[in-house]
Amino acid sequence: MLDRTLSYDALSEGFSWELPVRLNMAHQVCDHWAEVDPERTAIIDLTGPRRDVSYAELRRMADALAHGLVARGVVAGDRVGVLRSQSPWCAAAHIAVWKIGAISIPLFKLFMQDALTSRVRDAGARIVVTDAEGVDMLQPLSEVEALVPEDTDLPDMRFETAMTTPDTPACLIYTSGTTGSPKGALHAHRVLTGHMPGTELFCGFLGQEGDCLWTPADWAWIGGLFNIMMPGLALGVPVVAARMVKFNVDECCKIVVEASVKNVFFPPTALRMLKVEDARIDGLRSIGSGGEPLGAEMLEWGRSAFGLTINEFYGQTECNLVACSCADLFDPKPGCIGRIVPGHEVAVLDDAGLPTTGEGDVAVKRGSASMMLEYWNRPEQTAEKFKGDWMLTGDRGIWDGDYLRFVGREDDVITSAGYRIGPAEIEDCLMQHEAVATVGVVGKPDALRHEIVKAYVVLKQEFSASSSLESDLQNFVKTRLSKYSYPREIGFLETLPMTVTGKVIRKELKARAAAEGAG
Repeated sequence: MLDRTLSYDALSEGFSWELPVRLNMAHQVCDHWAEVDPERTAIIDLTGPRRDVSYAELRRMADALAHGLVARGVVAGDRVGVLRSQSPWCAAAHIAVWKIGAISIPLFKLFMQDALTSRVRDAGARIVVTDAEGVDMLQPLSEVEALVPEDTDLPDMRFETAMTTPDTPACLIYTSGTTGSPKGALHAHRVLTGHMPGTELFCGFLGQEGDCLWTPADWAWIGGLFNIMMPGLALGVPVVAARMVKFNVDECCKIVVEASVKNVFFPPTALRMLKVEDARIDGLRSIGSGGEPLGAEMLEWGRSAFGLTINEFYGQTECNLVACSCADLFDPKPGCIGRIVPGHEVAVLDDAGLPTTGEGDVAVKRGSASMMLEYWNRPEQTAEKFKGDWMLTGDRGIWDGDYLRFVGREDDVITSAGYRIGPAEIEDCLMQHEAVATVGVVGKPDALRHEIVKAYVVLKQEFSASSSLESDLQNFVKTRLSKYSYPREIGFLETLPMTVTGKVIRKELKARAAAEGAG
């Protein structure tokens, strides 16, 4: 844990990654506490009547499931899907997979068939740990076995955790598919260690007496899984499991009160919804937010509504939590991400790939413990992600003193309601519709969601634009990809702006969408 008596500069200057020769996240988040304090609360389960799950019980669940997976042929290096919402079994499933030395794949319950199928098959997963709802979702994947722990006869006996290293592959998390199909970022067992300093800072030195963590963000994403759930378990801080299909202000307030939540990660859209209803939540000790800059007005409202300063943080699936704010150590600068988290080296690079004080590409230097090993089975795209020793984030930034200011995205990722959405996957889906000749998808500014997905469609000659066709196209995406990534608006055009090589010029479409939003 970080020394809260030190200044930010002292923490940064004296920091070094202490990675042991042997490291397994199952030991970090479960076995350790099950041995030293077995009855300590690990998870507060609010998915039904409140149930407090101890570390001893969590280990029993994970051990039993690990035996069940091995009995089905899972060995070290195999990929195993985890298709569960926030729940004790979701945590136990990841832990069980890591105990074997296998690789867990977080999967989102709001994925539709095409999105789920593409990820499971790309990873080569033969088994997915899920629930009754997930069994139905997996039925079209005939080659995949759906394992529901609650309905399976699992042995109640200890499982010896595998002796892995910091660089042993452990988790395969898929990106948003910003440039083509989604890519699997392969992370090693050091990824949790790499997240710990950032989580401790944006949570106001997490681990103090009475701390309790919760986020409405799903544990299928790196923010929910490695910013909140796993760091909490590693530090012995109770983590709340509460399924929230759609963010609801009243339900949010109820969860905070019922579980005595002290530390929360709110995606920006959740904060905006709380602000719209002028919700006041007492008793919180820290609030973190990430995904897009909040701005001065939101930060000021947060001080009024919660009595504390919201700490922003920054990262991406490939290398997360590399910058953040920490009001305990320094004041935030509105519009800035924050300062660099100890242990990470971040630079803004010019066109020559050299650090600059002007605007450039935000990049993270090799050596960050939270940096991925590679893109799964994509060596060329892995190589393209790096420029020398620097991993390119795809974002543009500029320094404001020693604060990092976010300028914009170099790629065309759409940030909507806290989700990073890749336009290419949506375009590919719409192109399969019988009425679509060509399409371009961009983000349109939106006061509530930051951006919404807007699709500009050119129809085939035999089809005409109509509100019913617009609804049909929206449902086409909704039922094939996910409920959060469908185009909330569709514009019908005669032609799309194209390069000479036939690529859609999204920059022009984004300008058009921005003008519409301004109007």
